[in-house]
Amino acid sequence: MVKIVVFDSGLGSLSIIKPIQKKITADIIYFADQKNFPYGTKSVGNLRKIIESTIIMLEKQFHPDLIVIGSNTPSLLLKNFVNNPKVIRVFPPLKDAKRKTKTKKIAILATKSVIKSNALKSYINKNLPKRIKAIKINASPLIELVESGKFMDNKILCKNKIKKILSKQFLKSSVDVAILSSTHLPFLLPLLKQIFPKIIFLDPGSIVAEKIVKKLRHQNKTRSLTIFTSGNVQNFQKILSKIGIKNKVRSL
Repeated sequence: MVKIVVFDSGLGSLSIIKPIQKKITADIIYFADQKNFPYGTKSVGNLRKIIESTIIMLEKQFHPDLIVIGSNTPSLLLKNFVNNPKVIRVFPPLKDAKRKTKTKKIAILATKSVIKSNALKSYINKNLPKRIKAIKINASPLIELVESGKFMDNKILCKNKIKKILSKQFLKSSVDVAILSSTHLPFLLPLLKQIFPKIIFLDPGSIVAEKIVKKLRHQNKTRSLTIFTSGNVQNFQKILSKIGIKNKVRSL
């Protein structure tokens, strides 16, 4: 039986479940580590402790074939620390952005800590030629809109905040491709596409699914999704119900 665990600091990485399920038939366990939300404000040392202890706990609890760190923040900031062969990380799809940009200007939307990090700077230098400019944008306020559920309850507020954070930088820099370097952000895609119809938004979910396919030797005959949280079960259940996820949430 193939068992895959996906975890993040909240509901964000639920956005990559559908791309995974399209390519793989497996039992998926999702863990929303809400007691440690957001990862994006943690120091590297603190984040390392959280991620390492979480991986150990998930291995003991579920004995998975693979563990997906669904957040770009620890994937980038802890690139040199997480060496478990079972672990798959999520990185900004810079190679796709390089192929798709016409203006040679791309935006990377990520958490505050990632935007300020040397890890992202190094990743950009390694994966983008100098002729392409990467504009780094702090999307932490947008991530909060998703985790709080406001992206479902208050679309006017969300639109205003998206415009305030992105419009000036997109126009000023002639951005034509934007990378959603947080798995929370694909939940805002309908609004992003509505506000910026000429910009291509890249979601790393399909790339994660491809990585999983390459790692697995076989698949199950049926699939399942089980959801756990380290936070308030009832509150999380309500938010998930609003986005059409009816699976029972359990405490972990």
